[in-house]
Amino acid sequence: MPDKPHILILMTDQQRADAMSCAGHPVLRTPNMDRIAAEGVRFENAVTTCPLCMPARAAFVSGLYNHNHHIWRNRGRLPAEDETFFHHLRRAGYQTAYIGKSHFYEHAAGDHLRRHEAYMHARGIDYVHETTGPWATAKTGSYLTDAWGEATWSAFRADYEKRRGTPWAAWPSPLSEDDFPDSHVGRQAVEFVEGRPDDRPVCLFAAFGGPHEPFDAPGRYATLYDPASVPPAIPPEPIEGLSPAAGEWLGARRRFLRGEERVPPELVAPAAAGYFGKIALIDHWVGQVLDAFAARGWLEDTLVVFWSDHGEMLGDHGWFFKNVFYESSVRVPLLLRWPGRVPAGAVRPQPAETIDVFDTLLAAAGCEPSARSFGRSLLPAARDPAAAHRDAAFSEVTCREARPQAGPARATMVRTDHWKYVVADTSEPLMLFDLADDPAEQRNLAADPGSAGVRADLDRRICGWLLQTQVSQ
Repeated sequence: MPDKPHILILMTDQQRADAMSCAGHPVLRTPNMDRIAAEGVRFENAVTTCPLCMPARAAFVSGLYNHNHHIWRNRGRLPAEDETFFHHLRRAGYQTAYIGKSHFYEHAAGDHLRRHEAYMHARGIDYVHETTGPWATAKTGSYLTDAWGEATWSAFRADYEKRRGTPWAAWPSPLSEDDFPDSHVGRQAVEFVEGRPDDRPVCLFAAFGGPHEPFDAPGRYATLYDPASVPPAIPPEPIEGLSPAAGEWLGARRRFLRGEERVPPELVAPAAAGYFGKIALIDHWVGQVLDAFAARGWLEDTLVVFWSDHGEMLGDHGWFFKNVFYESSVRVPLLLRWPGRVPAGAVRPQPAETIDVFDTLLAAAGCEPSARSFGRSLLPAARDPAAAHRDAAFSEVTCREARPQAGPARATMVRTDHWKYVVADTSEPLMLFDLADDPAEQRNLAADPGSAGVRADLDRRICGWLLQTQVSQ
């Protein structure tokens, strides 16, 4: 056995923090995600650094925030030589491998991901088997589309063309369970583990493209959950009392997301059932990958990390999708399993951020800390419930898609164990929720005169965080 632990990073795309049975979901069953939590630690108040794909992924691998790495939308790419945790681990003797959706760069129509493998290798990744997310798979070639062949890929493209105008549509995928993209990722991860020599430690990053919309679960997973059993969505909060800035910003975000001020309620339950079905399929493959590690005799000396880049509104507050700061969008699953090194079945309430995994991996592998990462290792808090970690977590988004002609360019969130506060870069308060008394976020106090002192304190926290997290690029 190598003298360093193997590392297994399991990632989903657009999975909200409560979308696991170990997190108390009343309908969804995720026995393999639950297994990781039961044999490890669940950070129940983890947030993404940005509730959008590329910015969140850039932060995760670099340890930098949006305002450091400057990826604000699903466009562009970081420089190939820019530091990632893969570089650190490779220098420490690890073989690094990436299977599935990376989205470290923009996926263009007519492109093929094989053309970008030199870039992925330069990012510190030895073995690359890259795929795209659901929508990009309809336009971008990859190992997945190569495996499908033209007939299957054409059927997929035709189905997605029908969905394009109604991305919350929940009819079943025309693909079989075996052909479904998440099955391809899971199967490739299993085959990588089964066929790999065990002479040095491995860091395997397996990144599923689901349960990102559309809600197109395949086969039996399409009917696994009855829409009638879906819990009701959180209703929209009253707009009375909002400041003009907050009302305009929230309305613009809704229109940007799909041209809708409010999602018709009758669409929510079928979409949620499809979303749950896609999670159930991924959960099956999570179990298969864990079993592959166990069959090699590796699992008991493996650090397992399970996370998602952002959540999914799923009808809450009248919205689908993400890119907003409600809990359904910004709070994500974050699980650590490392037998003998972190306790089993523990839940930690401390605020945490997804970039904290960067420093956690380096600490577990015995690497020197990064000189520029703003993450903080989760291991002390995982081991000791009294250990300090963060007293607040932060997240950022760009606003330009929503209001291209005027208003704020960005908005920043701070979340403590009591409060959530969002402020624009124009200093306009946009959201303030008392999470202790209002966990469903139904009373936006951003314009409440009685909350001025709270806002002032949280403004100072955001300003301090921005000052403390500056790097030269």
